[in-house]
Amino acid sequence: MYLDFHGFREKPFNLTPDPRFVFLSRNHREAFAHLLYGISNRVGFISLTGEVGSGKTTVLRALLNQLDADHYRTALIFNPRLSGLELLQSINRELGISSPSSDHSSPLDALNSFLLQQNAEGRIVVLVIDEVQNLEAPVLEQIRLISNLETDREKLIQIVLSGQPEFAQTLEKKEMRQLSQRITVRYHLQPLDFQDTVGYINHRLVTAGGKGGDIFSRRALKKIYHYSQGLPRLINAVCDRALLAGYTGDTARISSRIAEVAIKDMKRNTASHTWKRRLILLPMFVIFATFLAAVIYLNRHDIIMRFNASQPMETKAEQKTNDPSVTEEELSRAMASELGMVPESESARRAFNALAGPWSILPVPGSEHLKQFNGIERAARDRKLRLHRFSGSLGALLRIDYPAVLELTLPGIPGKRFVSLVGMENGQFLVDPPIAGRNSLSFSEIEKHWSGQGFILWKDPLNFPASISPASKGNHIRQLQDLLREAEAYSKPLTGVYDGDTLWAVKEFQSSKGIVQDGIAGDQTLMLLYRSIDRFEVPRITGGRK
Repeated sequence: MYLDFHGFREKPFNLTPDPRFVFLSRNHREAFAHLLYGISNRVGFISLTGEVGSGKTTVLRALLNQLDADHYRTALIFNPRLSGLELLQSINRELGISSPSSDHSSPLDALNSFLLQQNAEGRIVVLVIDEVQNLEAPVLEQIRLISNLETDREKLIQIVLSGQPEFAQTLEKKEMRQLSQRITVRYHLQPLDFQDTVGYINHRLVTAGGKGGDIFSRRALKKIYHYSQGLPRLINAVCDRALLAGYTGDTARISSRIAEVAIKDMKRNTASHTWKRRLILLPMFVIFATFLAAVIYLNRHDIIMRFNASQPMETKAEQKTNDPSVTEEELSRAMASELGMVPESESARRAFNALAGPWSILPVPGSEHLKQFNGIERAARDRKLRLHRFSGSLGALLRIDYPAVLELTLPGIPGKRFVSLVGMENGQFLVDPPIAGRNSLSFSEIEKHWSGQGFILWKDPLNFPASISPASKGNHIRQLQDLLREAEAYSKPLTGVYDGDTLWAVKEFQSSKGIVQDGIAGDQTLMLLYRSIDRFEVPRITGGRK
């Protein structure tokens, strides 16, 4: 309407984002630098907060435009009102990851494989989630689960959480401290100051084809700044209204008086909109209340009879569903009480036996004591299994994806106690023995008491030597080359010599699985080789056998 009058090619103050109109103020540049620093240094979690309309989305879009496809893979999620599984599926769609083809695979498996592939190719994967203040606790837990996908040296995915100041308040809650502690780079985006507000308005005017500083007077700019408080969204709205007021008043120069008219019009529309909503809702509420009262009155005897008949059943159901959940402190006390009353050797025996089912082996009888790892290793050897001593994070354990026994340290309890991880369900680990009547625990609940040590049982059908290193020769090297070929990591002849091609294939396979690329076919490399090949039956934490 006012374009020709003011000499614009297009509207300068559209509310929809347009990269050509991006203006990075000093605060926006600082926010941008923080995000880029966190991503480049692979810190894992980065938080960007700011008031509604402060320009967070502008910064995020500028960031995503900066990350070229040769070195980065990006995903933007701007509808956070999803379940944990829906969020994971949305992330995979954004990254172009196809749905798992196997019944035993999960979206998390598919994402992990993609991240390992991108890491091997030297790319950084960046996930941006906007409006995170709307996320519920289970979804935040799913995000933390995703952040555990890592190699021994670095995070495989960089997660930017952007939202309103309420998100910062959420992170201050006690139950959110595990997530909060992982966010090492944070920036709160402040509104524009007056100088940047003037620069922002002039930039948009010039980009749209106008004359910039010749349109708004200094006093008009001050009124717009005081009304908007430096929030770009309000600046856009009031400037658009001021240009329209200038057009209707046949005035090309926006004076303080015209700016004041625009501001009053904005306030009046806001108040009018609020009252209109109230006037619409009030009669609807009265009609509904009258109808409900009539229905209750006409059917009062029937309602009373049904209520009396169903009250015992409903009370019982309510008691069942309203049982209070176990707090972290109660869970810690239950762990110390329930596991502490069992001697260390007996705890080890029970944990070992929890893995007997997945491996279809005989359990260790109660008369046999498993003292330290030597006894556990002997029990595994007697059952034609090997024992791998594990040290690392839950994310690294999840990549290996074998049922495992974790060593716990419990306050006030001398020695060690053990718990087995036998599966996953709804983003939580299934544990044996149950704790406080629960057979599943979250990442944070386990991490709080886990020493970082544990062991994994695994089967070596081809009976390889304890460690296979370069320059080795023999039939076992030919078998290793054959396994690498089945895992699509080796395409050369089966020479039986651990030569340069074999070394390269082992390192490539190790890189694809996110473990140390030392070129030695040790326990973890062989375990992952067997797990990657269909003809070997291997139990998995993430479900089923493969």
